[in-house]
Amino acid sequence: MDLFLSLLSFLLHLLYVNCDLDTEALVDVKVDRYFMPTRCPREVQSEDFVRYHFNGTLYADGKQFDSSHDRSTAIVSQVGSGNLLTGIDRGLQGMCVNERRKIYVPPHLAFGTVGAGGVIPPNATLVYDVLLLDIWNPDDKVQIRTLYKPENCIRSATASDFVRYHYNGTLLTGQTFDSSYSRNATYDTYLGQGELIAGMEEGLLGMCVGERRVVIVPPFLGYGENVTGTTVPPQASLVYEVLMIDVFNSKDNVTVTVKEVPKFCSRRTKTGDFIRYHYNGTFQDGTPFDSSYQRNNTYNTYIGMGYVIRGMDQALQGLCIGEKRRVIIPPHMAYGETGVENLIPSWTVLVFDIHVIDFHNPKDPVEIRTVLKPPDCKETSEANDWLQYRYNCSLMDGTLLYSSDQYDSPSIATLGVNAVISGLETGLSGMCVGERREVVIPPHWGHGENEASGVPASAVLLFELELVQLQKGVPDGFMFVWLEDGPEPLFPAMDLNGDKEVPLEEFSEFIKLQVREGKGRLRPGVDQESVIRDMFYNQDSNRDGKIIEDEVQLKDDTVPQRDEF
Repeated sequence: MDLFLSLLSFLLHLLYVNCDLDTEALVDVKVDRYFMPTRCPREVQSEDFVRYHFNGTLYADGKQFDSSHDRSTAIVSQVGSGNLLTGIDRGLQGMCVNERRKIYVPPHLAFGTVGAGGVIPPNATLVYDVLLLDIWNPDDKVQIRTLYKPENCIRSATASDFVRYHYNGTLLTGQTFDSSYSRNATYDTYLGQGELIAGMEEGLLGMCVGERRVVIVPPFLGYGENVTGTTVPPQASLVYEVLMIDVFNSKDNVTVTVKEVPKFCSRRTKTGDFIRYHYNGTFQDGTPFDSSYQRNNTYNTYIGMGYVIRGMDQALQGLCIGEKRRVIIPPHMAYGETGVENLIPSWTVLVFDIHVIDFHNPKDPVEIRTVLKPPDCKETSEANDWLQYRYNCSLMDGTLLYSSDQYDSPSIATLGVNAVISGLETGLSGMCVGERREVVIPPHWGHGENEASGVPASAVLLFELELVQLQKGVPDGFMFVWLEDGPEPLFPAMDLNGDKEVPLEEFSEFIKLQVREGKGRLRPGVDQESVIRDMFYNQDSNRDGKIIEDEVQLKDDTVPQRDEF
């Protein structure tokens, strides 16, 4: 391509200029196009306005008589309007921006026999070395070329919207005059309120977030002559390469898109509930700014009580456990003009993809659902009973935390002795052997706001329970209770061989007999031999290894104690 252009330039040079230029034979301008740009989307035509630099010299001796470069001010004029020398008017025709050419102007197309102010002698052939900087026409409109447009454009910019965009601003020559990227900050403004030049207002309309455009603005729709406070020359066409970052309107509300809803939803969130959810937070162009997943911790908060931004407070209403939503929050319902330092720019629309893990209300009770109940349920669990049970403990999203199947035997517990969390106590109460339940335990009935081993803070827990074995208990503080009136008198009943003394072995046989016949009950879940031995020693007041009739007396059942006789 470079070889072709060089050849083209050489041929044009031969076409327009003879090396032995005979100035006396010149009847029209001659043009030496000694540099041509690689692209030339437009050439100068009559009635176009042009902006150019030049050096003017006398052909006879090469002496410079004028230069716009020395004045640092380009020439702006309309071709074909009579405002330029006839020779320059003709020599500029067909010129491209960034093209360099020498225009040889004979005297009759320049200053003729008169010359000019003692600087240009009479009958002088002039040479203008011209660099074209700009072309436009009064009929020009804003030119828009789309470089990239997202497939899904939910919303495009309209008048009265607030927009945030990045841009590179150049002149037609490619010279940069401004860039938002160099400031590391978007340009933020309202559309349709006169805060932008007219051409940019038009160029931004209809843009989607993530869209890229090239917008070419003619001077009369740009800064024109009024370029105060800018690095833009007077009467310059402007080229903006724009990337739309954000679009919103001050009347916008939160936008919610439901992405996934569980099949069963018995309850939805409302004001006052406490919720745990995961989220990914991005800007509208997809740039991430925060994620709870990266921290491996849910975001936990109360709903509708001002603990989160207003838009999120609103978006968290009416959700099911397990639901997934996309939430778009306009800046005036998020962080507004202030943003968040080093994280969220001012006036930024936020997009949250949220997944509800669980929620509860501080007033929630333990929720019990019976899955299976045996038809012959005669005896149910209550305080002081000893239980064997199977369980699975999960979070509400199905994440399994613990299971009794991980161990060799079912779990055991004695109700009413605070051996398990209070919600599980409730869930295990009133069960028959073989019964199955699902028990939902809110955190204030579980581990509260504190993390437990493997259990997240403020987590709602789901227990799947099956009661395997039930042994009825005795009141707290007792080791043995009579289930009916005990023998009266007691000592003869204990003295199985009638020898007037009861050693430990005979005492143990007597107690076990009462248990077998259903007349009495030992505390379940503890070693029976140890219990019986403690009971014996409590009766053997003189510690001689046997109990006699004088040592036996029934205790007051209203006073809990270890020696239950």
